[in-house]
Amino acid sequence: MAAAALTLVAATTLSGCLLPRAHPVILPPSPSPTSSDGYDPDASPSEETGYSPSPAEETYDPDGRSDVRGSDCDFSNSLRQFTYTVSITNPSTTDSFSYDMAVNWMKAKPADGKAYGLHQRSIVVGPGDTETYTAKYTVNQSSIGQFWYTCQITRAHKTRM
Repeated sequence: MAAAALTLVAATTLSGCLLPRAHPVILPPSPSPTSSDGYDPDASPSEETGYSPSPAEETYDPDGRSDVRGSDCDFSNSLRQFTYTVSITNPSTTDSFSYDMAVNWMKAKPADGKAYGLHQRSIVVGPGDTETYTAKYTVNQSSIGQFWYTCQITRAHKTRM
């Protein structure tokens, strides 16, 4: 420090003028980006955009299968018809959702991934409500032997209304 001051004094006396006194500027350290463009692939959307939902604002998963329950998986020989009761409960207290549903009646023995039938439907469920309906599929075969089947809800895509 003394050497620097001495050098400054010597420089000012040699030039014959007084140098203005410099005030240090302290800059905060800049964050180092994780890639060349500053994009962090591991950051959550709120870290990335600076946005995070308020506590009153609800978020939702478009996969609504956790909101859906099935019961009474059945086949009527006389009607040649599969049925399955589907109940959808909307957990939101503020928003209505449309559920794009798909129910499959699958071959159970052997469980080879083949489907006997498919039922598709869209249904709107209000906030906190439960809607129940019976999914049906009629087999286009006149005689049906013994077979094993299961009922599966294969899709319940949820869209905010």
